[in-house]
Amino acid sequence: MPEYHTTQSYANKLDEQDPLARYRDLFFIPKSEKGKDCIYFSGNSLGLQPKNAKEYVEQELDDWAKLAVEAHFEAKHPWLPYHEFLAEQMAQLVGASPFEVVVMNSLTVNLHLMLVSFYQPTATRHKIVMEDRAFPSDQYAVKSQIKFRGFDPKTSLIELKPRPGESTLRTEDIETFIEKEGDTVALILLGGINYYTGQAFEMHRITQAGHKRGCLVGFDLAHAAGNLRLNLHDWDVDFAVWCSYKYLNAGPGAVAGCFVNERFANRSDIPRLAGWWGQNKETRFQMGPDFEPIPGAEGWQISNPAILPMATLRASMDIFSEIGMEKLRAKSERLTGYLEFLLNQQQNDRVHIITPEHPGQRGCQLSIRVQEEGMALYEKLRANGVACDWRQPDVIRVAPVPLYNEFMDVYRFAEIFQREYHSIFD
Repeated sequence: MPEYHTTQSYANKLDEQDPLARYRDLFFIPKSEKGKDCIYFSGNSLGLQPKNAKEYVEQELDDWAKLAVEAHFEAKHPWLPYHEFLAEQMAQLVGASPFEVVVMNSLTVNLHLMLVSFYQPTATRHKIVMEDRAFPSDQYAVKSQIKFRGFDPKTSLIELKPRPGESTLRTEDIETFIEKEGDTVALILLGGINYYTGQAFEMHRITQAGHKRGCLVGFDLAHAAGNLRLNLHDWDVDFAVWCSYKYLNAGPGAVAGCFVNERFANRSDIPRLAGWWGQNKETRFQMGPDFEPIPGAEGWQISNPAILPMATLRASMDIFSEIGMEKLRAKSERLTGYLEFLLNQQQNDRVHIITPEHPGQRGCQLSIRVQEEGMALYEKLRANGVACDWRQPDVIRVAPVPLYNEFMDVYRFAEIFQREYHSIFD
């Protein structure tokens, strides 16, 4: 662990030595009411806008204006194969082959598509395992799929809880449960990072444990894509889904991603909800009635690509490809570690970081539990130009993002946090 210091000059020194510092200038930083750059620690909810996004969108608008329908073939970036322009970059981001990745739809839509294919319950093996306090949209989707298959979520949904007095799950406890109950489990579906606690799950170990007991294993990577180094192919994950409006900075409601392991590439027998963009490219425009899926993840597409949302994603992905996740994670671990260090210097008996201490078990985010008056403290942070968020019942989430946050942001946040804490509790 690096040796951190508490002085402002040290924060300035870290920024001066930061090899990724220049990338901050590629993003629009919101201003506080006083006209200064706000401390933007909400990239885990909505990433900042890349300054080049407008150029990428305007290119497609210009091609639409000049070429209309012919832009599908003659645009600078032809629309017909537009989603394919993102496949290689996205595959590198999540540790997969382009064959295993497709950009399409929104996150929960993709989750439903994956559940249709990979949740095939039987009378004896019908349970889905999730973590306690999984993101609500995942819970809604899973419960609805269980009901759709004629089962009862009260008996078919298992939510793993931490040990009494602990905030996060231990991997060995997850493995023990799978070993004991795996014969009844059809699917293990966890968040790559839990949205509430910020815990990053050991996906490789969990996947191995699940496969050993005959379970399929999938992950919601909404808080992990663009945040952690991922190796979905090597980990042998069955499927994964993620959004692109958080760490991937593609804008509100942006198009999402999906991974399907190449083991299923040519499995036309797998149940799926079909649409014409998943149809064999050689016969798609023959407009025949019989569905022949494209091998690989593309075969799960339903509709043709949403060009304008994909344009903003391309703008951000070009930046990710230039830097690479290895460099981003190196800065991220130091940035979040520095924030943790500064918060731990403050003797606040009502404040506890519930995110794991080990850098390998978390991403950018720290979840700060505040006993009593947590909402009041959150509101004071916002009034001081801090963009973070509040999650019921008692957590302030902060996420210093390595692409555009600097060490001085962390220093300023810790200073404001301490001052406003004492203004409430002293």
